[in-house]
Amino acid sequence: MQRHLSRTILLLLLAPPPAALAAGTAAPPVAQACLGCHGPAGGGAGAVPAIAGRDAGELRALLHAFRSGERPATIMDRIMRGYDEAELGIMAEHFAGAR
Repeated sequence: MQRHLSRTILLLLLAPPPAALAAGTAAPPVAQACLGCHGPAGGGAGAVPAIAGRDAGELRALLHAFRSGERPATIMDRIMRGYDEAELGIMAEHFAGAR
């Protein structure tokens, strides 16, 4: 019984969030945090802009500008400092391909 419960909990922890499932393509783990503010599949939410479908190069440049402090932000500058180059690329490519 304990073993079955442990497996179930592990599967729940590894499952993509419901928003990613509804969108049809689960965001890679590094991009899933974006969905909390940018909405399901990155489609925007309220005052937070949509990032889905934007050009990958444009997204990469924006993420770099936030990370370096070149682009003023309320929170994005602090969030982006936690990611490396490869992770920024993964995010940009994922959301560029999202619709």
